[in-house]
This record gives sequence, structure tokens and C-alpha cells, in this order.
Amino acid sequence: MTLEQCWHQVPGGTAAAAIETTRALLERDDLDLVGVSARHRKPPPEPWVPPIPVRGLPLPRLALYESWHRFRRPDVQRATGPVEVIWVTGMAMPPPSAPLVVTVHDLAFLDDASRGTRHGMRFFHRAIELALGDAQLVCVPSVDTWNDCVSYGFDPDRLRLVPWGVTRVETTPEEVEAVRAHYRLAQPYILWTGTIEPRKNLPTLLEAFRHLDRHGVELVLAGAQGWNEDLDRHLGSAIGRVRVLGFVPGDELRALYAGASVFCLPSLREGFGLPVLEAMAQATPVVTSASGATAEAAGDAALLVDPRDVGALAEALASVLDDPDRAAGLANASLRRAGEMPWSRTADLLAGVFAEVAS
Repeated sequence: MTLEQCWHQVPGGTAAAAIETTRALLERDDLDLVGVSARHRKPPPEPWVPPIPVRGLPLPRLALYESWHRFRRPDVQRATGPVEVIWVTGMAMPPPSAPLVVTVHDLAFLDDASRGTRHGMRFFHRAIELALGDAQLVCVPSVDTWNDCVSYGFDPDRLRLVPWGVTRVETTPEEVEAVRAHYRLAQPYILWTGTIEPRKNLPTLLEAFRHLDRHGVELVLAGAQGWNEDLDRHLGSAIGRVRVLGFVPGDELRALYAGASVFCLPSLREGFGLPVLEAMAQATPVVTSASGATAEAAGDAALLVDPRDVGALAEALASVLDDPDRAAGLANASLRRAGEMPWSRTADLLAGVFAEVAS
């Protein structure tokens, strides 16, 4: 398993999915797992430490990525020893020195070059070309990403749908209150989580929040600063009612989800929409985009809106805040949906893909 993204400055959803899937794979007795990374002097910070041994290749990250993508070396076996399958969990593509299974989380970078850095664009384009040529099978977390891959040129016969999952960890009222007090949050609050970048559509959420105009309600943004997005420019009159928390560790994040009156993720593009399920696992009502992968993740358990329609977004948020019965119904639907999507399901599907290429 390639796990270098655990050391990235912003590990993001790909690292979270890799770690959680690995934990679920470890529950099986038919697999031996080993990670591979670039050269590092110390492990990644919590909570990004992989739950399996990780062997380092002799090159630092940038040199390793360049060598993999330009020269197609070194082989992962130089660090790991013999392996039967290589699972590429991110977008850095090692040479196919064993059957290659690649997870393509999304192709959002193809939509708009402004949604990533210039170097990132070059890296992603090279990675996807290598996946197109070298991967025996390609796993995708959503039908939306499947369709994007087919449009790009991937043979549908080489694609496998492997949705992400969620772990239900019960959060106590005391934990919720402790986190609310720690961050000095108002009650009620609307929660958004993710990496701050253009495709997350935060300007529209901020405008909808200004239209909402509910006294005493805060909008809480939890997530690392990514790229090409200046929140200060979009805050406007809502500046005193929006809390930007930055990165929030896992236990605190669960409590933030549990304490929120509504979770809102109006993304323009997602590979899957993991925060939707994370909120649902805490019985939190969800408002999210009516199209794409977030709608797939939510199923029929959320309010789905056009992410570009400010009025519709504000109306959906108001309907949850103002109607306790509707909020309770959505909370119950959230728990049901989260129960349908455990990480063990992801692991079972992925193990099937490994067996397919190893046979």
C-alpha cells in the first residue's frame, strides 16, 4: 500500500480513507499488509499514523514522486520485499512491479485548473495517465467518479466500485459540551468540514448563511487551509458569526458533528463525500449537494439542494433549524444510512479486487 499522503501537509480524505480501510482489512485473516512511503525521519503526526508497518524507500518525497513518474523506479519491493499486489491509495504511481490496483478518488482537477496548484496539476495529469496505462484494475468510491473515469478513457471493464465507509463511535453529551466549551461555540451552530479549497463551494455557503439571518446561530468551519481560496474575502457581514477552527482532531471532530444542529456540505465536486457519512454517524441532519458523489453517499437520508442556489441552500438550512420534527426525522435517517455503510464493506470489496488481480 502506498501511504505517503499520510505525511502530506494536508493529508485530506485520501489519507483518512486509506487508514480506515486498512483498519478494516486488518480484521480479515487472508491478507498480509505492508505500507510503503518515501524516506522520513519520523512517523506522520497523529491521527495520520498508519496502523500497519510502513517501509521507507531511500528517496525523499519530491524525489520519489519525480522518479516514479518520470523514470518508473524504484520498485516498491526495494523497501517492502516481495508482494503479490500493489495498492496505490493516492495519486503517486509506482512502477507496476506487481499487479497494480489503483484507487482514483476523483478527477476534479480536470474541471478547472484554478482548483489546484500549478505543480499539483502537472502531478495529477501524469498520475492519471500512468494509471490509465499501468493499472490492472481501478477502484472508484462513487458512480460519479466511475463516469468521470470512463469519460477520460478508462475501460469500464477495468473499473470496480468500492465506496468508502464510516465508523459509528457514540459521543456522549459530556464530550459534546466539552468541545463546545473548548471552542466557545454558540448553540445552535451549522457545521462544515473539509479542506478549504475552491471545489468545496464555501463562498456559496457563506452567502446562504448571510441570507439565513438567524440570531444566535453560528457557522462553524473545521478543516485545514488548502489552496486558492481566500475566506476573508467572502465573509462580509457574517464575519462575526462565522468561526474558522482550522484542523480539528478526530475525537473532537466527532463531538463537533454530534453537537451541530445541521451539517452542510454544498461541494461542487467530491470523489465520495466522507464528511456526509461522518456527520450521519453522529445522528446529525445533513444538507448537501443534489448531484454527484455527496448525493450518492447521503442516499435518501439528507436534504439535497442545488449547490449553486443560494436561496435553496438557505431555505434547506432554515427548515432544519426551525422544524424540530424534521430535524429529528433527518437525525434518524442519518443513523440508518451510516449503519448501511461500514468500513468492513469497503474492505470486503477491496479484498475481492486484490484476489482478482492476484489470481
